[in-house]
Amino acid sequence: MPCNNSKSSLLLQRINETPTTTACKQAYRHPTAAQVPEQVVYHHTHAVGPNQCCSAVTQHISAPISTVWSVVRRFDNPQAYKHFVKSCHVVVGNGDVGTLREVRVISGLPAVCSTERLEILDDERHVMSFSVVGGDHRLANYRSVTTLQAAGGGGTVVVESYVVDVPQGNTKEETCVFVDTIVNCNLQSLTQIAENLARRNH
Repeated sequence: MPCNNSKSSLLLQRINETPTTTACKQAYRHPTAAQVPEQVVYHHTHAVGPNQCCSAVTQHISAPISTVWSVVRRFDNPQAYKHFVKSCHVVVGNGDVGTLREVRVISGLPAVCSTERLEILDDERHVMSFSVVGGDHRLANYRSVTTLQAAGGGGTVVVESYVVDVPQGNTKEETCVFVDTIVNCNLQSLTQIAENLARRNH
């Protein structure tokens, strides 16, 4: 399901523009960022530098944790639920920690490609983390952590948090709103895919 947000489109335009101002230098937490469940807060605690921002998005999915994890853990196939990803090619590794992938994104985003490293893949605790280590984009030093937690009624709570440098010419709030929009769209897509899988497997 496509995600349209006029405010994020404006922010996208600003992030694409040539930097003209210096971003503020205080840690910023987006006010609408999701409350991270206490059981997984450790994984979502980021060291935030003076010109970085962090946020988190939570999504409840009506599908078993095993079904959701089977989609999320595929570091080689993010386009399965991330609609902004056009293609993905593993350049080093076989899916274990340290694997590098090159992701190409759809046109219109402030990026062409991104080289990403798998930092954590914990099948027991359902934790995955990757960091951006290169590429042609403006969201530098991006690191993401995704956790899954079993919820009542056979569902799953997904939390995705991140920390990222604020591009010059943008504020920390603008950067968080923009990235939150992308993460929200990804998790909505994951919800649809996982719940459809669960229905087929039922």
